Amino acid sequence: MKNKKIVVIGGGHGQSTILRGLKTIHDIDLTAIVTVADDGGSTGRLRRQFHIPAMGDIRNVLLALAESETLLNDLMEYRFEETEEDSEIGGHNLGNLILTAMTQRCGSFMESIATLSKVLRVKGDIVPSTSQVITLFAEMEDGTIVRGESNIPNINNHISKVFYEETVHATKESIEAILNADLIIFGIGSVYTSILPNTIIPEIKDALNQTKALKCYICNAMSQPGETDGYTMEDHVQAIVDHGSNVDVVLYASDSIPPHVLKRYAEEGSCPVEIKAKDHNYEIIKANLLEFNSNLIRHNSLKIKESIEEILKRM
Repeated sequence: MKNKKIVVIGGGHGQSTILRGLKTIHDIDLTAIVTVADDGGSTGRLRRQFHIPAMGDIRNVLLALAESETLLNDLMEYRFEETEEDSEIGGHNLGNLILTAMTQRCGSFMESIATLSKVLRVKGDIVPSTSQVITLFAEMEDGTIVRGESNIPNINNHISKVFYEETVHATKESIEAILNADLIIFGIGSVYTSILPNTIIPEIKDALNQTKALKCYICNAMSQPGETDGYTMEDHVQAIVDHGSNVDVVLYASDSIPPHVLKRYAEEGSCPVEIKAKDHNYEIIKANLLEFNSNLIRHNSLKIKESIEEILKRM
């Protein structure tokens, strides 16, 4: 019996959370398609200086899929302190610097990822959605245009759509993975700045519409200030649909969130993502998916793994 092929599309810490759980499933072939639209922090500085795709989310996924925790993993996460003196290295993440050095040495961003994947003994394939240096734009409901992924959540407005001004081509590896997939997972994380920067690339959008894979969205537990203020579960799904892809199944965290935790999030302008409608043209699977540490709400990797395994059994 052939392994099921699973593709996880996204970026940020949410995608890494999913992958940490899925890598422990033995009878699957796993591919992570990762956004390279980030333009903030260490990633943004390196991309501007060396004109290379953003590597911060790639680094996170490399570590999430690494076979085991090692000293190199810890070093990849190390961030140099910023000092009052003008320091070119201050604020940089060592993993980002290593990926930059590997890209220059290999002459290819894709080859640098493949090389580090071997060193870290990564389970699965890590594929950037494009190898171009790209800039994400957002159009707000009032027509305002915002340039740059890091700026989008900082505008006190509602997002209408995200887009690229330039022509963006997908990596052939991402297209092949989507077309050959049995299950495609969107999420978790920022819908407009982690998931959609991948799916709006025309060739990826076409592949998502052609593939016979089941498409599952793992819904955020809380709204994201500046990006999905007041969003319901249906609003999250609709954002994906409006940008060109359908959703077959939604995995929804039905955990009871402690009142003191909700209060903390409310003070930051974040509220629980609720199901509002009674009828949907997609299946909703409710499950306990969360954990609460230091008053923070996080999805639990192993709980996600268990829910995805239940979906795989039905396929």
